[in-house]
Amino acid sequence: MRLLTTTSEQNSNAAKLTLSLVTNTDELREVQRLRYKVFIEAMGLTALENSEGLDQDEYDTHCDHLIVRDTRSLKIVGTYRVLGPHAAQRIGRYYSESEFDLSRFDHIRNQIAEAGRACIHPDYRSGAVIMLLWAGLAAFMRREQCNYLVGCASISLADGGMNANAIFRSLQPEDMAPIDYRVKPLLPFPLNSDGDAQFKSTVPPLLKGYLRAGAWVCGEPAWDPDFHCADLFLLLPLENLEGRYSRHYLKDSSATNQ
Repeated sequence: MRLLTTTSEQNSNAAKLTLSLVTNTDELREVQRLRYKVFIEAMGLTALENSEGLDQDEYDTHCDHLIVRDTRSLKIVGTYRVLGPHAAQRIGRYYSESEFDLSRFDHIRNQIAEAGRACIHPDYRSGAVIMLLWAGLAAFMRREQCNYLVGCASISLADGGMNANAIFRSLQPEDMAPIDYRVKPLLPFPLNSDGDAQFKSTVPPLLKGYLRAGAWVCGEPAWDPDFHCADLFLLLPLENLEGRYSRHYLKDSSATNQ
């Protein structure tokens, strides 16, 4: 994959950000350390704490890992994990299949890329990093000849599930996938049909980004007790991703280095 480069303002200084793929074990460990700080330490998930300070699982060695690096500090400041169809076939499943029955996707499995573990350092959440990562996802999908991106968007249950319930109840018909692409959670999150009419939902940035890019929510949320969240399964056609988020990055990539 070619490197994509952009410039953004971070802490009043111009930061040059580059996008690439993890190429060695040291870079993968740096990704896993960043994920640990964001997902486990910051969220207070004591049950997932470990002495290595790494967020890792069996999928990491099968996936490609998009990384955004600040060329001033040389630190990785954003990452996205991507599992292509050939890698999914080798491991025997997609990560999302630990939470959802994806049998309705059997006829397009060879066209699916799965994205997960989206993670951005708290100091770099102005928008430039996630835009580069979206562009990287589109470039990866074109390389792997994938027409669909799937993944889970998580909603914290720290408030007892009120926000997760309110978000799902507020979804519009156009946000929902056609019936042919609906999935069932293996461990459903218990939705409250009444809810609290006065409760104002707060949509997580990742879910908001997916919906703005034209993704569909494919059914009711699953409950992830390990990460203490409700997960929505989403389906995003490549044409939507390219059209709304990454066109102006992709058109510049041909002029950069390998």
